[in-house]
Order: sequence, then structure tokens, then C-alpha cells
Amino acid sequence: MQIINVTPENAAEFGVGCVKDRKHEGFGRKLAWFKKRYKEGLRLQILHDGKTANGMIEYVPAEFAWRPVQAPGYMFIQCIWVYPKKNQGKDYGSSLIKSCIADAKKAGMNGVAAFASDGSWLADKRLFANNGFELVDSKERFYLLAYPFKNAAKPKFVDWEKNQAKYKGLNLIYAAQCPYIAKVAGELVQVAKANGHELKLVELKTAKQAQNAPSGYGTFSLLYNGRLLEDHYISQTRFKNILTKEI
Repeated sequence: MQIINVTPENAAEFGVGCVKDRKHEGFGRKLAWFKKRYKEGLRLQILHDGKTANGMIEYVPAEFAWRPVQAPGYMFIQCIWVYPKKNQGKDYGSSLIKSCIADAKKAGMNGVAAFASDGSWLADKRLFANNGFELVDSKERFYLLAYPFKNAAKPKFVDWEKNQAKYKGLNLIYAAQCPYIAKVAGELVQVAKANGHELKLVELKTAKQAQNAPSGYGTFSLLYNGRLLEDHYISQTRFKNILTKEI
């Protein structure tokens, strides 16, 4: 296994993370998003065996994080995956984290912060705890962890609940940061229409918008009249059930 630094120049060759299929609708959107964010310091590393990707880590200076966090001077890990399941438990995730820590130290940052969850679509907090991270904040199912290099203010969550009330009707707030979410957004509009509802799409275009998103996940928020219904990627079937039971 090698850790490949993905750049705008080699991204088409090595991929953009968890979506390997270049024909997948979300691949192109993620690639375009990555190229725009690269100049802000976003970095993507792929765990590669010479034939295919087997994992990834995405990190960025926290000022440009696409999660509702405040961590000035920290590098922020907003996504980390190891796949398929047979590759888990082999310290590949730790290798990716250590690579990020080395980059942050080289850049003279205050430390590394990371986002974790007990639920879907985020890494378990134990992965970071096993690599020396400490828990600094928690809310709902989400955890914020930090690996400080120096005495600096601890990272903290932004209060995402205060941003929910302004969304009237049925809304999906999303970003191209996750290729799966970007693809499903259009599909859910059609599902809503077929069931007699209008789903309004709000695409987050900047990190600041994502930091002030109305859910802990940040890049996916499904709301109805200010009430959060779901905070991560869902299937069309799950969405149909929500329309039946919640609206």
C-alpha cells in the first residue's frame, strides 16, 4: 500500500476518494469541487495498492472546513475511509492520520482536529483516540477530537440548531464535498414531486456556508419547516418513508 497525494493534475488518474467509477455522476462533481478547494489548502490522500484505491483521507485548514466547527490554526480531518471491509483493522487508517499530522506539523499549525460519529458516514471516534486524539466537544451523535501540538484554544462546534428555523417547507441543504450526496439530491427532488411535495435544493458553495449549515454533518441537511429530519445521505426508499411518516 502506498499513500498517494492527489493533486488537480493527477486526480483524474487516482480518483477523488470513495467513488472509483469515473462514470458515476458524483465523480465529476467531486473532482470539480476538489480542484476549486485545493487552492484553499484542501488535501486528499489515497491509499493505493498499485491497482486501485483502498482508502482515503481528506483534510484542510479548519478555517476552510466543510463541517460546523471552529478550530483556528488547526488542520481538520473532515473525511477518512478505508475500504473494502477486509482492509479495515490493519492500521491503514492510522497511517493516513499520521500522514496528516506530519503535514500539519510541517505547516506549523496548532494541531489536528477531527470529526467523528457513532452513526453513519463518519469514522468512529475510537480511530482517533487510538492515535492520541482527545475529545474536546460533543453534541448529538457527533464528536470533535483534537491532537494539539502547542497550547492553543480548543476546537469547538458551531451551534447548528440556531440555523434551522429559517428553512420553511421541505428543504435539502447539500454540498458537492460528498459525491454520493451531490448525486442523490436531484433524485430526491423527483421522489418528492412524485409524492406530491416540493423539495427545495440549497447547494452550499463555500466553506463558510457549510460551517453555518443547519446540521452537525454540515454537507447534508433535510429539513421540514425548521425541523431536522435527517443529517446524512439517505436512499430514495428512506426518503419515501420520511415523506409518509413525518410530513
